[in-house]
Formats: sequence, structure tokens, C-alpha cells
Amino acid sequence: MKRRDVIKAGLGVVAGLAMPAWAGKATANTPMRILVMGGTGFLGPHFVEAALSAGHRLTLFNRGRTNPERFSDPRYAEIEQLQGDRKTDLSALEGDQRWDVVLDTSAYLPADVTRSVTLLGPRVDRYLVVSTVSVNARNDIPDLDETGALIELPDPTVTEVNGETYGGLKALCEKAAEAAMPGRTTVVRPGLIVGPGDTTDRFTYWPARADRGGEILAPGSAADPTQFIDVRDLAAFLLHLLEQRTTGIFNADAPAGSLTMGDLLDASLAAAGTRATVTWVPAGFLEAQQVRPWADMPVWIPAQGEYAGFGRTRTVRAEEAGLRYRPLEATVGDTLAWWRAQPESRRTNLKAGLAPGREREVLDAWHTSSREG
Repeated sequence: MKRRDVIKAGLGVVAGLAMPAWAGKATANTPMRILVMGGTGFLGPHFVEAALSAGHRLTLFNRGRTNPERFSDPRYAEIEQLQGDRKTDLSALEGDQRWDVVLDTSAYLPADVTRSVTLLGPRVDRYLVVSTVSVNARNDIPDLDETGALIELPDPTVTEVNGETYGGLKALCEKAAEAAMPGRTTVVRPGLIVGPGDTTDRFTYWPARADRGGEILAPGSAADPTQFIDVRDLAAFLLHLLEQRTTGIFNADAPAGSLTMGDLLDASLAAAGTRATVTWVPAGFLEAQQVRPWADMPVWIPAQGEYAGFGRTRTVRAEEAGLRYRPLEATVGDTLAWWRAQPESRRTNLKAGLAPGREREVLDAWHTSSREG
């Protein structure tokens, strides 16, 4: 499977918040003024809840299109909500208002970042860009850290975000922020962000599939590595970096090599509590059946060839800076609880993974092949 296909499958990018014990304590008596670019998607609401719980003052700037009612409840009255479009209209951010920090959760085009940072730079102390591990030019190196080579686009002026350009544009966004505010920027590169509220269903597919019961098609082997980060742990880490005034570049993912597909399936089965069996089907057979890693079998890519480093991105720098993790069982259990609370029309239309009929076809083909072999 080509890298662009994996990235493309990942594009398409709250209640139950439980924060690590240290979150928000460092500056409990010195609240910050935080401007969030975005704030109403998946990661944003978790960050907002964490920051409010820690006593910080928030301003959200967005177009008002994604979950426009998310913070309309009176309990969020203290949040300042500004509308505009970072591509065409930043007038709501003009003037002499100051913020201590900016959290940019919607940085996809470098021109957008340059425009925002140029306007806000004189009135903010620091700027944090949420980037992605997809900026790395290579994924065949186990334990790759933040110093690896970044993707360089053939045409850096491209403005279409797709599987071919996503990582390269994110790399340019990082550079744009640092160029406009040298020494005052922080870059966080998450892996796959998972947990309650995720609209992509990539991670959710597995606990939801376990909940359905029956025979589950599992890819490769139980020992195959995987890597992802709970959205609540990421939100807490972002807040911690802002509170500690930490700059630099940080990979934010599970510890390298700490998670396997077997771990994920075991946790999903335990959370679901249903009668189910797991059938592990080798990668070669799945390829022959045109079952695609990541898209059809979410959070899984065979760790070989150009993906030999998959599931083992180095996160030591982030851990030393304060990244903490909740147990896998908590992430899976909370995700399943959230999923079960969704309307039936939503639960019958998973956006990732194999459809039930297709899964059955592949399993039948595998069993036939095994008998004949």
C-alpha cells in the first residue's frame, strides 16, 4: 500500500473528559488567555474542556460551520467566540486584543499560517501548531524521532489538500510558523488521534466490530505493532506545553512498540463483552483479496518495506516534556460507550473498515484456502 493512500485514508479528520492528575496544575493561579484557531471539531472540544477546567480564559476563532452549537450552552458563556475565515477574513482578530498563546488546530496551508501568525505575532507570546507525523519523508525507520527528514513537495505553492500533499503541506505549516515567530513556536505531531467523538471511525471500527460479535477478521498477526493517541491525552499534553511555556517539536503518539493489534482486539472484546472469535488472516492473503491496510483494516499496516517503521515512532521527547497516557482499556471502553450512545442510523454506517458482507466473503475465502492448503 502506497504512503499517499494511507494518508488519504486518514484525511477526513465532548463528554467523558478525564484528565491526567497533573493537567492544569502548573499555572492554576495564573490563568492564560488562549486563542484557539478552530476548536469545535474533534480535538478542539477536548482541549477547550481541559483548559476551562484549569481556569484559563478562551477565545475561539472559526467559521462557525463545524458543530456550531457545540459551545452554545450557557455554561460556556465565558468563552469568547469569534467568527471569520482564516483564508479571507481575519478582521475579528484585528485590533489591540492580546492573548498569551495561540493553539492552531486547523493549520493545513502554509499561507493560512503565515497570515495568522503575521497578524497575531506582535500580540501573543507563543504559537502552537498541531501538525502530524505524516510530515516525515520516510516511514521505514523504526524509532524515528523529530529530527528526521520532512516531505518536500514538488510544488510548494499547491493549495489542494489530499493524500499526495497533506504531509508536505503540514511540514510547510510548521516552517511558516517558525519563520514568522522564531523561537516562540511549538509544534506537536500527533499520530492517529482516537477516542470518544471521532467522526472518522478508523479506531472506532474495532470496538464497534467486537460489539457486533461473531467471527472477526483480524489483519496479519496479533503481534503486529500499531500506534495511536487518545484525544484526551493529546489535549492534556497541548495544554501542559502551553502552561509550561515549552517550545520545540514533539511527536505525540503511543510509546514506540508499546501497542499491538492483539492488544487492541483483546481490549475491544473485553469492553464489548460479547461472544466473538478472532481469525487472524495473513497480510499476503489480504492483499490478494484486495483488502487494503489502514482503509479496510484500520490502524494496521504491515511493518515491512516502506512501512518498516510503522507503529514505532519515537516519542521520548514528548514523554520527557510531560505527555502521559491513560490505559488502552480506558480508551477502548470510553470509545465504545460513546459509540453505543450514537443514533442507530449512525451506528449502522461505519465510515471505515470492512462492511459485514465483505468481511464474511474474505473470511470464507480464507477458510476455503486453509482447507485446500
